[in-house]
Amino acid sequence: MYDVKHRDGARNGLIAALDIGTTKIACFIARPDENGSAEVIGIGHQISKGVRNGNIVDMDAVEAAITATVEDAEELAQQNVQHLVLSISGGDPQSRLISFDVSIAGHEIGDNDLRRALDPTWLYARQSDDRRILHTLPIGYSINGCPGVRDPRRMFGEKLGVKMHVVTADASAMRNLDSCISRCHLTVESLVAAPYASGLSSLVDDEKEMGAICIDMGGGTTGISMFVDGEVIHTDCIPLGGTHVTSDIARGLSTPIVHAERMKNLLGSVIPSPKDDEEFIKIPLVGEEDRDENEIPRSILVGIIRPRLEEIFEMARAKIEDSGVETDISRRVILTGGASQLNGVRQLAAETLNKHVRLGQPAHFKGLAESTNGPAYATSAGLIQFALNERAERAVTSFRSMEVSGGRFGRIGQWLRERI
Repeated sequence: MYDVKHRDGARNGLIAALDIGTTKIACFIARPDENGSAEVIGIGHQISKGVRNGNIVDMDAVEAAITATVEDAEELAQQNVQHLVLSISGGDPQSRLISFDVSIAGHEIGDNDLRRALDPTWLYARQSDDRRILHTLPIGYSINGCPGVRDPRRMFGEKLGVKMHVVTADASAMRNLDSCISRCHLTVESLVAAPYASGLSSLVDDEKEMGAICIDMGGGTTGISMFVDGEVIHTDCIPLGGTHVTSDIARGLSTPIVHAERMKNLLGSVIPSPKDDEEFIKIPLVGEEDRDENEIPRSILVGIIRPRLEEIFEMARAKIEDSGVETDISRRVILTGGASQLNGVRQLAAETLNKHVRLGQPAHFKGLAESTNGPAYATSAGLIQFALNERAERAVTSFRSMEVSGGRFGRIGQWLRERI
């Protein structure tokens, strides 16, 4: 990578986030600060090649794009990185909620009891060979059947109940990702479902607490994540995105893909206007090398774009209904991702989903330019937030493990507990 004389970023406390999408590959290198946030010191992004609907279809092309992206970020950061927080947008993610009890025998619940309750070894043993566990996320606890416990440590009871959100993905897709990263001489520190990462960065704390749905409209996939009580309780994915809209335009108007993408971004809309029939667009034809052009009213372009986006939102509505999540915690939808920026998408989503919809702005980190701080980079920002949350949780656990009864360490533990 950039320069071998620089130390690995992980040893400097840096976070390297890599989002491998269908249309782009982006890498953020961030330096955490003392306030629990981070400053982005390196950014790299390349056109994605070799990825279709979130899944790798050309290993060599993906490897070259990853290497170029990470090297660009390293050069800007003046740091070498090896460990990555990586997103996965394909692999047919599946969510399920599991509840179980662990005997505590009446003593005070400590870190060892919690680790025993959250040990996913038995889950891995029951997992089929074609699926791999991506996340095991505790979303709630109960003591002696009384729910609503956020942190059971230092409480007493006979039984500790755990409600866990388990996310699995296709084993082959995850192995392909691992292989690609290894061939780039990098290591995966954490693998995160892309819809989960996008929700972390796009939802505000109140939305996560009261209940909201994040719909991340990417290039090849549309991710769905549902949050309530501050935790993600469901993730899902639709194998349709912005590239399918572009393909529809290219096929419907017999125009090159590049021109179809440009028309979609500059002139595309999903809301018809009375003036659309009066405004004409020149369309270069495939293979004509600009020697021959068609002229069409803008209404035809709108008529191609709208049905595909309606299909995406109808599929999202079906996924939300099939999730089994109560309607009272899913009345608010946050749209993010590059395809959400198309004119009129928010209104169409509100009509189709029958919910309040807003456009989400991903979590702001210092060091990000306006061009890389928009919805298209929600997953990248969410990967940084995921890593910050993981480090904060490890720090709290480490502090609490120092607490022993009496003596100097007991007083240190009490002092830390009051300030965390």
